[in-house]
Amino acid sequence: MAKKLLYIFCSFSIWIGFFSCSKSTILSDKEKDWLQNNDSISVGLFPYYAPYQFINENEEIDGILIDYLSLIEKKIGHKFQRKLYTNWEQLLNDAKNNKIEIILEIQQTNKRDAYLNFYSQLFESSHTIVTQKNIDYGTDLKDYSDKIITVPKDYAIYEILKEYEKDLNISTEIDDLSCLKKVSSGKYHAYIGPKAVANYLIKTEKLDNLKIVSETQYTYSPSLAVQKSNTMLSEIISKTTGNITDREKEIIFDNWLYHTVIPFYKKASFWITLTGIILLSLVVILLLNRYLKYLIKQKTKELKIAKERAEESNKLKTAFIHNISHEVRTPMNGIIGFSELLNDPQITPDQQKEYSKIIINSSNQLINIIDDIIEISKLETNQVEVRFEEININETLKTLFSDFQSKAISKNIAIYLNNKLTDDQGIILMDKLKIHKILQNLIDNAIKFTAKGMIEISSEIENSSLVITIIDTGIGIKLEDQELIFRNFSQSEKEVTKSYDGLGLGLSIAQKNAKLIGGNVTFVSMVNKGSIFTLTVPYHPIVNPLTPDIPSNKEKAPDIPIKQVILIVEDGDVNFLFLKTILLKMKGYKFVIHRAENGKKAVEICKKNDHIDLILMDIRMPVMDGYTATRKIKKMRPRLPIIAQTAYSTEEDIQKALDAGCDDFVSKPVDRKILKPIINKYFSVFSKSKFT
Repeated sequence: MAKKLLYIFCSFSIWIGFFSCSKSTILSDKEKDWLQNNDSISVGLFPYYAPYQFINENEEIDGILIDYLSLIEKKIGHKFQRKLYTNWEQLLNDAKNNKIEIILEIQQTNKRDAYLNFYSQLFESSHTIVTQKNIDYGTDLKDYSDKIITVPKDYAIYEILKEYEKDLNISTEIDDLSCLKKVSSGKYHAYIGPKAVANYLIKTEKLDNLKIVSETQYTYSPSLAVQKSNTMLSEIISKTTGNITDREKEIIFDNWLYHTVIPFYKKASFWITLTGIILLSLVVILLLNRYLKYLIKQKTKELKIAKERAEESNKLKTAFIHNISHEVRTPMNGIIGFSELLNDPQITPDQQKEYSKIIINSSNQLINIIDDIIEISKLETNQVEVRFEEININETLKTLFSDFQSKAISKNIAIYLNNKLTDDQGIILMDKLKIHKILQNLIDNAIKFTAKGMIEISSEIENSSLVITIIDTGIGIKLEDQELIFRNFSQSEKEVTKSYDGLGLGLSIAQKNAKLIGGNVTFVSMVNKGSIFTLTVPYHPIVNPLTPDIPSNKEKAPDIPIKQVILIVEDGDVNFLFLKTILLKMKGYKFVIHRAENGKKAVEICKKNDHIDLILMDIRMPVMDGYTATRKIKKMRPRLPIIAQTAYSTEEDIQKALDAGCDDFVSKPVDRKILKPIINKYFSVFSKSKFT
């Protein structure tokens, strides 16, 4: 009785819902007219899937989907023709041949998509495996590859299994009940079908010897389908099903399935999920807290190290400031002191030579200090460019060996060159100035910190790298100081400047230059035993190098000196006088010297005087600088040699001068030993000719 009252109440609610929905306009006038003109639209029913659609005790078709169809009819104000099928195969054939317009319950498959549109997937039920209770074949479909499975003929599950489970042996029956009865009798090993249908038929048909073994990965999810060719009907059904609310669907399902609505907070699953979330959150918070503590510890450690390094760097820079005062004053002392001694009227010629030599050495020492400071400043601010060119590394090593040989001999130190490179291997692509500077600093350091013993310079090719090693038997480096030696303003011994000259920049400059050319400087050292410094750079050999033309020696230099005209472009009186003196004392030449105080005057002189043979061009001058003047002169007389001479002697300055058109470069203060070979190079070529 209670069930009947509940059914009446739910039906009344649905009727109220229908009535309210009917007032709303779902369809257009065109669609309404189309329905009136097509009152024979048929819906195919296959009432053998309780509780979705079935024949009740009053021999009437009933079920969830029947109520759903009635709701659609109420919403559009149209009654469809119901057509009952007892054979599913016949229903599908009629659908394929356009004999029915709508199928109430059918699962979507690839084949059916060709002729049907699918709407309103109301429920989903897992396909299950059903076997006899006393038999255990397994719970997975793979366990049934040697068994006979039965499913209803032309059902969607048959198409699915044929497509995806090709190893199964499948046999068909007319419907689900027939399949289950044949499994119960032992004709088939198992049945596969929707769980809800299997449960319902096993209970209602008293098939007590059957059991549901497990659920498969496939589901039964039927929809309402409409003929694809009938576009107007498809549009009407699509619009109507989209208008059905979730509440209306819920009323229909509750009417048939008797769902008991349990508040979410009374469900065990809610509390299990909530407890899991809380526990997981606690674990995440604890792990995050631990990770944050670890990060803080690491950052604190890094900050402590950074603070110690900053303090050490500050100490080193302070020491450098004090040291630079000493280092600069020492050569200045020699320059000023011995310059004054040269004025002594009682000085002997031998003393004059000795004092001049000291002044020259002190000047060179001062220049080296200034060069190191400028270079480290440029390296620190990334203002240095790399320029690779073809060089002969063998010649570079020989030159360095020759330059330092006398210095080593003066300290009673043996120095050796062990070059394992052949002549062909020695022609490489490299930044000449940088590798020269690196090796110069390493060899200079080796000699400086070695009191007795020997120094060996060796070179070889290892694993596509050029490896140059400098071995010394010097004082070595303490283990605790080995981390610091490549840092600016540092030396191994904190008080090293008391015993040795230097700013502590040499190794830092060497390492930074090595990094710029793609290499590295490494070392091993033992206190009082010596050190081994190794320069490793990429080896880029040049095959078949272009050898420079060797000047012919057939023409001998004339015995009688020929006058050559040189223009010295120099704004400083002292510098001009110095250059003029050097040139006039140069043996084998009779120079005619002209002077221009700035670049503008130099250009004017070159315009008026075609007999100028060579120009010594200062770069930094008032009115017009040397770069601009060189460009203007080269436009007039492109073959006239111009030698830049300036205090700016970095490789960037050299390149800038060459780019402006200068043919060569000499650094201030000008060394006569360097200037004379340059002069010889240009005047030997045109001993009697003039440039035009």
